Parts: sequence; C-alpha cells; structure tokens
Amino acid sequence: MAEKKTSLGGEFTKGLIRENPVLVIMLGTCPTLAISTNLENSIGMGIAATIVLFFSNIVISMLRKVIPDKVRIPCFIVVIAAFVSIIQMFVKAFAPSLDAALGIYLPLIVVNCIILGRAEAFASKNNVLRSAIDGLGMGVGFTLALALMAIIREFFGSGNLTLKVLGHGTTLVDICHLGDGNLLSAIHAEPILFFVLAPGGFFVYGLLIAISNSIARKKGKGVADINACYVCENAEGCMVVADGENAGTIVIPKPVVDTEPQVQKVEKAAPAAPAAPAAEGKEEK
Repeated sequence: MAEKKTSLGGEFTKGLIRENPVLVIMLGTCPTLAISTNLENSIGMGIAATIVLFFSNIVISMLRKVIPDKVRIPCFIVVIAAFVSIIQMFVKAFAPSLDAALGIYLPLIVVNCIILGRAEAFASKNNVLRSAIDGLGMGVGFTLALALMAIIREFFGSGNLTLKVLGHGTTLVDICHLGDGNLLSAIHAEPILFFVLAPGGFFVYGLLIAISNSIARKKGKGVADINACYVCENAEGCMVVADGENAGTIVIPKPVVDTEPQVQKVEKAAPAAPAAPAAEGKEEK
C-alpha cells in the first residue's frame, strides 16, 4: 500500500489532536503521570522533550541512509542521549529549581517512548524538513497534554495555579482565597488531595482520553489513525471505522482464501493381496 504524503501543516497538527502522543497513541505515560502534578514542571518537561524531539529527528533523518539497519536502535539512543545531556546542562545552569523538581525524569527522556518511537517510525523514513516538523508537532502535543493534566490536578489538588519563569512566580488562581474582599467572601474551598496522588493522576488521564475519543467520534474520525499504528505488522491492511456506533474501531480484514477447488492427485491403490486359502477341515478320525 503506497503511503499517502500529508502536507507540512498536517504533519505539525497531527501531533496536537489526531495523533497526540499522550491522549491517542498513549506513549510517555510514566512521565505524564509523575510530572503533571504541577504546571511549571509540566511545561518544563514538555519544552525539554520538544527540543530533544526536534533536533534528534533532524539528525536521525540526515543519517538515515548511513546508519546500518541492524544497529539503528542503539544509534538512535546515542543521538537522543547527546541532546538530552545538552538540555540537562542548560536546565542545571539556568533553572536549578526545575532540575530538582524534574529529578530523574529529565535524563530519562533518553528512553522516552515518544522520542524513540518517532525516530523509528518517522525520522528514519522521511526527509529532514518533514522530520523536523513532525518532531515539533509531537513535542507541542505532548506539552499541551501535560499542561492540561497539570492544570486540572494542581487546581483541584493544591487549591491554586502557580507558574514560575526563571525563578519569578505568579499565582494565577487561588481557590482557597477566591472570595476574599468581595461578595463571594462566604465561599470556602478546600483542596482535594486525591488529585495530586497517583490515583488522581490515573483518573484525570482516563478522563482526558475519554474526552478526546468522544471529540474524535463526533467529528466522524476514528480514534486511531492508520499512521499511528506504526508498530503493528498489520498496519497496511487494517481499516478504521469512521461512522456509526463502531467509529474508531480497528478492523483487520480476513486474508483472501482461494476458493477454487484444489485437485489432489490420488495415487492408485496397490492391488490387494490374494486372500489366504481357507483352512482345510479337520481330518476325519
């Protein structure tokens, strides 16, 4: 099946909604659940991952005809690790508080499924420009999903939204003091600690996935796109139901079976051996 080339704009926007790496392809779940308790940390992680995606896709696309197929995964990891090390040094130098907050999850970008998956599925098969736009779109989609989860979890779990840029913090919303000094002074809201815990992260994650699936179905598009099934050996033969109650369902057609009657050669049976002569009766006494 010939691959249909999309426009450059489509390459960028597919990572935002149609093939969002977190909400549709469901990659990078571990850092998503761990980092999304705070808006500042989520945006920092998203920007770092976007930079690594952008530059690693460019380099891997430039070297795609040079890297031997048998060692492509180790080579991809080396390229990604180089950019992650550079980003980590910049974060340590200019945003040490962010580096401390992200902890081990910043160097673990090296083995992030989103980055390695795009290198294997897209950058190693497309030119530099398309690979760069693909990495940028996927990175922005990852950042938006992280930020959306962080807004919900921090707002309900901590009672406020705080965003810091290079050490300067600004409280965007504070529900614990929402009504001070006005007609809403009788309102007293307590934060819901459930949202900053691990079960709250899974709850918000599942809720956002359900919403994205519902939006996709209302638009008449399948939840999964055939381009998102890049790791499946049946990707070229599968179809996605676009309308009706089963919208979004992946259907793999049955293989075509040759219905023509098969003529089997039947070997002639060997002639039966002659029957043994009947035993003579007992001799008379």
